[in-house]
Amino acid sequence: MGLDDRADRRSDEDETDQFTRVLGQAPPRAAPADAPAPTTDAPAGDRRDQAIRAAVEQGIVGPDAPLAGLLDVAGIRAGAAALRAAFAEVAAPGTRVLHAFAVKATPLVPVLRLLHDAGIGAEVASPGELALARAAGIPPAHTVLDSPAKTPAELREALALGIAVNADNPQELARVDALVQSAPTRSPVGIRVNPQVGGGAIEALSTATATSKFGVPLRDEGAREWVVRAYLDRPWLTRLHTHSGSQGVPLELMTAGVAAAYALAEEINARAGRRQIDTLDIGGGLPVNFASDEQTPTFAQYARLLKREVPGLLDGRYGLVTEFGRSLLAKQGTLLARVEYVKSAGGRPIALTHAGVQVATRTVYAPESWPLRIAAYDAKGRPKSGPGTGQDVAGPACFAGDLLARDRELPPLEQGDHVAVLDTGAYYFAHHYSYNSLARPAIHGFAAGPREEGGAVRFSVVRAQQRVEEIVAESGGGARDALREL
Repeated sequence: MGLDDRADRRSDEDETDQFTRVLGQAPPRAAPADAPAPTTDAPAGDRRDQAIRAAVEQGIVGPDAPLAGLLDVAGIRAGAAALRAAFAEVAAPGTRVLHAFAVKATPLVPVLRLLHDAGIGAEVASPGELALARAAGIPPAHTVLDSPAKTPAELREALALGIAVNADNPQELARVDALVQSAPTRSPVGIRVNPQVGGGAIEALSTATATSKFGVPLRDEGAREWVVRAYLDRPWLTRLHTHSGSQGVPLELMTAGVAAAYALAEEINARAGRRQIDTLDIGGGLPVNFASDEQTPTFAQYARLLKREVPGLLDGRYGLVTEFGRSLLAKQGTLLARVEYVKSAGGRPIALTHAGVQVATRTVYAPESWPLRIAAYDAKGRPKSGPGTGQDVAGPACFAGDLLARDRELPPLEQGDHVAVLDTGAYYFAHHYSYNSLARPAIHGFAAGPREEGGAVRFSVVRAQQRVEEIVAESGGGARDALREL
């Protein structure tokens, strides 16, 4: 399909390939013959307690493996179902949708595969993330490429595969121009815009401020007209993308950003005299409650707010793409660490563990913005109870600020106990920071059976613990004389 041909509407068959036709239902996939059926309706906290005790009993965490990540498979499936159901409730029947998981949140192939089975695609922002999505079996038609700094090679690969591409800026659009003219592509292409509606509580994560590095800033002088003209001059541009949400951003601000993009799409289509933009990519960024087990806000709350404030978005005229990440996986993950030592300094107890900056980088360096809940378990993996006392929970890295919690009220921790760092399924244990050349921990998925049937917990390795030999190899161990030869 060349440049001139892209003005034609894609066929219904092509669009069905790009989206789940009936919103909220996963594409049909045959389950593997050995795939276990869901076996529990236990609350997430109960499943977590079962998994932690089993992880200790089975030696997944112990003296020789003092840190591991645990992923709740039932929770992941439930989160994907809740997302699909939330938008199915508010959208017109037959609305085309692609829920694409933001791979950066949890870049693990088995997780992407599980989400794909649950009807969720992938949003990627680098060649590495695209490779992970492809390794998980996610088809190009269910993949979206975003990034503010795509290379010509990245763009060429995406367009050759038929992956949806959102151009970030005029210079990138010029690159896409040249590539589309030189080779056929089935990729839907759009432009990312920054509605400049303001920031949230965490400045570093606010993507819709006046000076954000992402997208074309709509309120800058001449920018809106440039965007409109870009579409009118390129009939093959059929999508419009914005992303205003993230941790610390209220739903009302997220909705305002979507409303601005919707209004722009309506303007472009009116000036084009036809429905040139057929799909709106509204990004993700639903914030997560890190204060309790309650999942709030919910996908349903956000979807209903969009329905109320931007009803035209969901009336069936536009296809829809979402890019949620943290909100799908955060509460499905737990870091479990053994307490190696307990000491006291200045009259305050300090529990020294193996969970620190290497797995919770944001919390260590910005604890006010990224506080995490800590739960105490005894040496057998049973929840500890009793009066709390203020104590620090420290990591293994060689600097004083490597703390996951400071003066936190917890039942007194002892050597050999365990601490569980909750809500860490996204942007934590899968994002290793190699301070002190600390090894990447193993990550295990788990499925917990009903308590009335004994509560048996089954584990499966998602990623093995990094070996010391691998650390040496990654650090130039095979080229030790390279500098001596200069």
